[in-house]
Amino acid sequence: MSVAAERLERLHELARSAAAAGDDERARYYVRLARRVAERNRLSLPEKFRRFTCDDCDRYLRPGSNARVRLQDGTVVVTCDCGAHARYPYEE
Repeated sequence: MSVAAERLERLHELARSAAAAGDDERARYYVRLARRVAERNRLSLPEKFRRFTCDDCDRYLRPGSNARVRLQDGTVVVTCDCGAHARYPYEE
């Protein structure tokens, strides 16, 4: 595993713990930093990381706290507090 991939994992953990502690600005900083690291090293963000971040406001999403999760016709719809929607397919 490359150094950049390890750093992305670490930034994901830091963003999750900062969001859990209620420090949204710190979590947003970690998300933005992870996006820059991935872009600079030509990596895609891990799926787990992409599913829990808002593309519009770079917020770390916590379902029930700052994100709403709904199921619609084989699709998971995640709505951030900023109003952005993310849709992901799922299989039953």
